[in-house]
Amino acid sequence: MADFDIEAIRAQVRAMEFTRGTPSEVEMWREDVEDSRANLVIEDMTPTPNEDAFFEMMLEEGVSPSLVSQILLRLLDHPDAHRSLPVTPMVAAGLKNR
Repeated sequence: MADFDIEAIRAQVRAMEFTRGTPSEVEMWREDVEDSRANLVIEDMTPTPNEDAFFEMMLEEGVSPSLVSQILLRLLDHPDAHRSLPVTPMVAAGLKNR
């Protein structure tokens, strides 16, 4: 993927209007992220520390998995991304993919 500026993304997420997850929802999402990460490791696609930090920050901010996916698409300037999301694509922010 890419190296994310976690705090810049956090600031953009905090400025967004969305329904944050409840503590019990976030805990369930955390377990799902852990399961997904374990599967990635099995497939020899271990996330980088920066990618892990990105997903941890999203959990800390109570972002639902579906919105995390949309934010990620927008950050990567993917054609399927919702252009209305107030998230600056990394290319526009001057960050490059690795």
